[in-house]
This record gives sequence, C-alpha cells and structure tokens, in this order.
Amino acid sequence: MRPDQSFKGRQFTAEMILWAVRWYLMFPISYRDLELMLADRGMEIAHTTIFRWVQTYAPEIEKRIRLHLRQSNSSRRVDETYVRVKGRWTYLYRAVDSRGQTIDFLLSAKRDAEAAKRFFRRALGQPHTFNPRTITVDKNPAYPCAVTEMKEDGELWRRSQLRQCKYLNNIVEQDHRRLICLVRPTLGFGGFHTARRTLAGYGAMAMIRKGRVRKVGGRDTRTQATFVAKLFQVAA
Repeated sequence: MRPDQSFKGRQFTAEMILWAVRWYLMFPISYRDLELMLADRGMEIAHTTIFRWVQTYAPEIEKRIRLHLRQSNSSRRVDETYVRVKGRWTYLYRAVDSRGQTIDFLLSAKRDAEAAKRFFRRALGQPHTFNPRTITVDKNPAYPCAVTEMKEDGELWRRSQLRQCKYLNNIVEQDHRRLICLVRPTLGFGGFHTARRTLAGYGAMAMIRKGRVRKVGGRDTRTQATFVAKLFQVAA
C-alpha cells in the first residue's frame, strides 16, 4: 500500500513511528523509558522525537477511528476528572455508556455549564452516538443547567432523563483509573495544546482496547496494530 503522505520527510519508517506511538498511548510509560526500550532493539531515537510523533499522530488516530466505532447505547454516564496542565488543574470530561464503552471526552479549562454544554454537543455530533435516553451525572450543579438549556434550544431530546446519582456513575469513575495510570508518568503536561493531543490518543486507544471498533477484538493486539496501520495506509 502507498503510505499516508503525513509520513513524508520522516527519518524513520511509518511502521516504526506507529509502533512507538501506539505503545506509548497504551501503557503507562514515559518518553525516556520508551527511548531506552527502542535502543534495546537497536533503534536510536531521541525521546523528544517520540514526543513529536505522539503530538502529530495521536489526534490523527482519534479522528480516523470515529467512522469505525460501534454504536453506543442510549444510557450515558458522564463525569470529569482532574488533569494537571502547566501546574494547574484542568478538567477532562468523559462519557461512557452503561456497558462501560467510551463515548467521548473533552479537555476543558473550566468546570461550568458552558463546558458541560460544549461536551454534550461534541458527543452528540459523533457518528456513533444519538440522543440519549438517560444521562447520569454527579451532584455538580452545572449539569442540570446545561441539560435544561440544551432542551430549550432543541439540541437535546426533551424526554432525556437527567439522573444525579453518584453510585450509578461508579462505572465511569472506575474508567478514570486507567487514564490516571497513563497520565502519571508524564508528571503533568507542559501545555493545554500538548495535553489535548495526548489525551486524544489515550482516548482513541482506550476505545480500541475496549473492543469499540468493528471487527477488532479488544484483546487481539495484533489485529489492533493492523487496524491502526490501515488507518494510515501502512502495511503492518
């Protein structure tokens, strides 16, 4: 196959680049640790180069898998977790369905009704989602305000039920743990743009790992590698 033009001018092959990016996004590992692992395989690649690869291709993977995702169900669980960016806490909004399948995510500098509406709009605009029957959230007062305004504006189905029930949201709370494990080796992000692009890659690989992609098993790492390669027209 003819490789994607986004690899044009790169010193290393597309296969090697995607291998490094995919494994960085899948496991709690630092750039320097991955540099040492690659050196052990005879590939001298600076950790700064791996960083640039992740910043370039992580959001591309997230964007390209959208059309290959299975449909989510109509029960949505929404919550936000804290992510440190440049020494300050920011908020990562995340939504899963009742089966724990990731629906969408959004990094926001604020935790208010406008941020909640922006996240809901983003989730509703994806090809694998539709207006939810129920939306389960915590006691954050911004959610009822956001849902009410979206219903009045016709952006959200009027019969959608908002449930503020913490124990029903345990499924998304548990899902946060995997993300926190991935973020921990970074010791926080150096900038909002950097965080957004890296988190997009984390979210994309989480969807693949959970089996959200059609015809790709959640535990079949070989098929997952082949799928990611095909997204960029690269032979795995």
